[in-house]
Amino acid sequence: MASHQKIHPHNLSSSAHDDQQLDFESPQVPTVPLVPRGSSKSDDSHHCPPFQRTIPVIHTKPPRKRRSCCCRFLCWTLSLVFLLILLVGAAAGILYLVFQPKLPKYSIDRLQITQFNLTSNSSLIATFDVTITARNPNKKVGVYYEGGSRISVWYTGTSLCQGSLPRFYQGHRNTTVLDVVLSGQTEDANTLITSLQQQQQQTGIIPLNLRVIQPVRIKLGEFKLMKVKFRVRCRLDVDNLAANNAINIRSSSCKFRFTI
Repeated sequence: MASHQKIHPHNLSSSAHDDQQLDFESPQVPTVPLVPRGSSKSDDSHHCPPFQRTIPVIHTKPPRKRRSCCCRFLCWTLSLVFLLILLVGAAAGILYLVFQPKLPKYSIDRLQITQFNLTSNSSLIATFDVTITARNPNKKVGVYYEGGSRISVWYTGTSLCQGSLPRFYQGHRNTTVLDVVLSGQTEDANTLITSLQQQQQQTGIIPLNLRVIQPVRIKLGEFKLMKVKFRVRCRLDVDNLAANNAINIRSSSCKFRFTI
């Protein structure tokens, strides 16, 4: 008879127990975590990145163009003003070279007093006849003496008499002699008369000031310029102020300037 071999199953429980015991007794080797610390992993298939705090970006505004426009406008304005000054200076220089203007000259040639009386109410009435010589030394410049002039005679800040010059035109290299009558009245003149008498007794000289303000227009060739004012101041030293008496002018000097 054929022998029959029986195969007995292996004791699985004891084998599993032995394996578990071997695993427990074997040293545990540390493993590297699959997920870094501080992060998380979801069982879901989609990976969510860790939350990061966003820093807001501040956009600076571009500089305004208004300031640059103002600077540009200011530069243009200053340039135009400088150019105008150069043009005016160049024109004035050319005119000066062409016409070579010179200042007019004035002198007081004669002074006659026809009235110098103190009235009963202490008012001084004075009438002066003044001869003035005006000289224009220019070759190409004429002078128009306009209306509205004022001429006056003063003593120590007090106006004695007033008048005006006639209107006339003074041509090139011309000398004009003007006879002007001045008259005036001064109130409360007792102190003034006393001062005049003391001045004459002490020094023998009475200082007077003659002032002229004359509107004129200058003629350059065929062109008339704008109206300006001649201002003349003359200092006179006379020996007396007696009416209807010969008055000697000891010395005289005049200063001239013009204003707009």
